[in-house]
Amino acid sequence: PSISHLGHVTVVVVGGTGDLARKYLWQGFFQLYADQVGKGHTFSFYGGGLSPTEKGTPLLFGILKELACPPELSVERCDLVKDQFLHLSKYHQLKTTEDYEKLSQQIKQQLGQEGMVEAGRLFYLSVPAFAYADIAEKINNTCRPPSDAWLRVVLEKPFGHDLYSAQALDKKLSGQLKEEEMYRIDHYLGKQVVSKILPFRKENKKLLDPIWNKHHIERIEIVLKETLDAKGRIQFYDQYGVIRDVLQNHLTEVMTLMLMNLPANLSNSKEILQNKLNFLASLQHVDNSNAVVGQYQAYNEEVQEELNKTKDYFSLTPTFAGVVVHVDNAQYEGIPIFMTSGKALDERVSYARVLFKSDVFCVQDPNNVQCKSKQIIFYLGHGTLQYPAILLSKNLFKPKLASSGDWKEVTEYKDVNMLGLPLSDYYIQSPVTPREAYCELISHVFFGRKDSFISAEGLLASWEFWTPLLEGLSRVFPRVYPGGVANGNLLNFQLQGHQVAFSHEAVVNVIKPGAEDNFQVMQGKYRSSEMVSAWAQELVERLASDLLLAAEEAIHEEGQFHLALSGGSSPVALLRALALNLYTFPWRNTHIWQVDERCVPHTESGSNFRSIHDLLLQHIRIPYFNIHPMPVHLTQRLCVEEDSGPTLYEKEIKKHVNGSSFHYILIGVGQDGHTASLFQDTKLENDEERLVILTESPIKPHQRMSLTFTAINRARRVGVLIMGKSKHELVSQLSRIKGESSKYPITKVQPKSGTLIWYIDYDALLG
Repeated sequence: PSISHLGHVTVVVVGGTGDLARKYLWQGFFQLYADQVGKGHTFSFYGGGLSPTEKGTPLLFGILKELACPPELSVERCDLVKDQFLHLSKYHQLKTTEDYEKLSQQIKQQLGQEGMVEAGRLFYLSVPAFAYADIAEKINNTCRPPSDAWLRVVLEKPFGHDLYSAQALDKKLSGQLKEEEMYRIDHYLGKQVVSKILPFRKENKKLLDPIWNKHHIERIEIVLKETLDAKGRIQFYDQYGVIRDVLQNHLTEVMTLMLMNLPANLSNSKEILQNKLNFLASLQHVDNSNAVVGQYQAYNEEVQEELNKTKDYFSLTPTFAGVVVHVDNAQYEGIPIFMTSGKALDERVSYARVLFKSDVFCVQDPNNVQCKSKQIIFYLGHGTLQYPAILLSKNLFKPKLASSGDWKEVTEYKDVNMLGLPLSDYYIQSPVTPREAYCELISHVFFGRKDSFISAEGLLASWEFWTPLLEGLSRVFPRVYPGGVANGNLLNFQLQGHQVAFSHEAVVNVIKPGAEDNFQVMQGKYRSSEMVSAWAQELVERLASDLLLAAEEAIHEEGQFHLALSGGSSPVALLRALALNLYTFPWRNTHIWQVDERCVPHTESGSNFRSIHDLLLQHIRIPYFNIHPMPVHLTQRLCVEEDSGPTLYEKEIKKHVNGSSFHYILIGVGQDGHTASLFQDTKLENDEERLVILTESPIKPHQRMSLTFTAINRARRVGVLIMGKSKHELVSQLSRIKGESSKYPITKVQPKSGTLIWYIDYDALLG
């Protein structure tokens, strides 16, 4: 990336006397100045703050005088450079639009007096995110450089706290700044090991390609442990929690760099960002069943204190999370990615490791290097090793060392163990000169390198992935842990199928369960049929186990189980539960049919078959021939009478299903009382024998294919699943109607010799 032309660069740190600026930013800009001095650019630096000049100036210079010398400069040279840097720096109050106008005048005036050409302006917003939009507007309206100079605005995380707030923030900002002018910073991308992941994969491509897949990788772990607590930061932390604070950004970025497709050209920012998006799109949906959360014991008191809450206030914000993510593509399918982070843990350390399957059986000498675990560790620092490094166990291969000379091979080994192996069992590479992440990224902003920053699309894609989990966890009580070494094995978590759970029961539950947690599953009557009711999670588990019993009974009698599933939102949670209950369900002898289907191609997201496929079929082993999608798409046309799709499906049912009587049909009910795709004014011709028909829906897509009441009422068992507060009104209405009502098609479901069971969750039942 080239700097378009040499000239004057103005750097403005908004929030220039704050904590982040004091700890990292000014050091980064001093390093940039030291790197660039004498190379043709001239600079001026402004620290902006809300305080008036007489108060802000001594604060700023107090920070600048403490700056450390870059290691490559001699003491004399450093003194000189530092003097110049202080001379070029100035405090400026930045509060009102007038303040920004004054700053702009000052920049113009200085350029004019010294006869300099302007190269660009760099604004670093080191302020809370709620102030971004306002400052962006002020910069846009008053502080833009002339059109041949660049404007770059750096934004610190957090960028929103879920998909919707991130979209809203993005909309506000993109009204003021162009995407190429915004640099959303994630300081992890400036860590030397993180920015080395892609080059390392590229340099060792020949050796990594054959093993970088599900046949060789056993698991991946991405870990960020902290010993610190959240004290003093509760105001911020309690709104965010550990997943928003580090998993959605830092750890997701590391995972993406490890597993995305390698770009053909590592300096092509566009290609890198596109490959990142493609990878994020391939992640499997995560929800509560894929995560565990904890909270250190003292946290709640800190919240009560710092947020002035009463003693009976409980915060559900997690300070620890363990999540297992899976990728939905042929290369990585089935590899669990363990992501974990927490405060008040036993050590401060951060790493990502790839553990490979062991294909060797050692008959003798188990200490031989070939018998030990094979792994690659991207080690970000702290912990036992203290310095950043890439470690590769010697039984894999010897990695190449890039010729650029900024990385070296380490051959002096401390006597420590690293994730199960002594250091001498690894090839170790480490940066020659350690550089602080912010220094690296500030230099990348200066050179306009966008690949080390978060694009708007990438940000929204990450939030889209994490938001469903965050919504699901918002009502979950985190497991309380004492903190530090005392946590013992309390936070260990494990994978069961695709579900994640703590490995050990917690002895104490500090939070008293409310009354509603106590009545688990209720049996009763509804519309003179059986009813099962519970909270959503328990209800779905009960339905799944009832299906299992029905399947075992049918297979025992006939060798086959014929199950018909309806579309819409009802079965989503059930399909997930069935997919997780992988091994016990007799899928081999189960046939899956559709109750109804929209007239859209099966590959589209609106297709019921597509959702059955995505949520269930791709996670289970079921014979290909046992899956019976409705033929809505024939001869390149959708649901055309002449193609007689319904007749074809009817034939298939008669051929496979004994007496056309399904063992189990699962249906839902729409708020208007329709079921399957049978609506209030569906014309059911006098022909009572039809099993499948084309119907019209009042909402788009209008055309549907559906089983008829004749087919439904022939079933041995019919389950009606109704979930969610929005169905409460309907449940009340139906309970008052005796017998059939043409207004509510669901009332025509009356199995002739089979049983009807209503599964209604408490939200729908109690409102």
